[in-house]
Amino acid sequence: MALNLEKKLRLVPNWLELPKDVTSKIIQLLGVVEMVMNARQVCPMWREICKDPLMWKNIEMINCFKSPHNLEKICMYAIDQGGDHVEEINIEYFATDELIKHLAERTRNLRRIRISKCPKISDKVFCEAVKKFSLLEEVELSFNDELTKDSLEAIGQNCPHLKTLKFNQPYKGINCRSYKGYKSNKEALAIAKTMPGLRHLELWGNKLTNDGLVAILDGCPYLEFLDIRMCYNLVMHENLAKRCCDNIKKIRYPNEYIDDHDDDDDDDDFAYEFYCECIVRGSKGMKGRKITYVDFYKFH
Repeated sequence: MALNLEKKLRLVPNWLELPKDVTSKIIQLLGVVEMVMNARQVCPMWREICKDPLMWKNIEMINCFKSPHNLEKICMYAIDQGGDHVEEINIEYFATDELIKHLAERTRNLRRIRISKCPKISDKVFCEAVKKFSLLEEVELSFNDELTKDSLEAIGQNCPHLKTLKFNQPYKGINCRSYKGYKSNKEALAIAKTMPGLRHLELWGNKLTNDGLVAILDGCPYLEFLDIRMCYNLVMHENLAKRCCDNIKKIRYPNEYIDDHDDDDDDDDFAYEFYCECIVRGSKGMKGRKITYVDFYKFH
């Protein structure tokens, strides 16, 4: 029986004998939260691997809204470990002004930043922080209630290498009480005036009008992809539609659907959720309720 047990033990792989680079890749697959909370405590070798700044080159913390851990502290730890080696950061729900300040203080080589559904970030702090992010090439600031055209202007003025901008807004329909009759070209003009090198632009649910779209076409001559779905103030008359088709390789129009599987042919695995902010007449408890595009057309 002892011999049989010894044979079985020989069949069990010894993880410590794996090449270091293979072990590193396995640990990275665990994700930031698991790396901080568990992996670095497994053994001395794993702890040393987790100390390598290159292990924190890409910090992604999404789909962890219900995590029992303090995500902000975990993220700050990951930023500290990566330092100037951090090139990409992707955060949902929990980012605050303090985290943005920390990111600006500890990193200098960010190429890509995505902060989504984080209502605790202010224009004032983000505008100051983005001065430290001059190497940014891709920015997504979607569904963050407090960020306005001021943040867009700061990005355009401080990020000369910017190629991709995603500034998507909450899901609202043309008859939605929180949308109807409201028009604004502030964000569109900020983009047009400060981001001449832009190639990819997403503005879901924006309040821009035809004037704002024309300004973007004039100010961003290299634009190749434009997504203006749910931008219901736009009237795509023949001349404007022709100009878009002639100058932009791919365009998504205001009335096109957005669903859970729509990734715009990107390599991202980002999932978007939409919320109607209106109070539907004759219904109770609708404000803030998550809805699908089918629900949306049912109630609007």
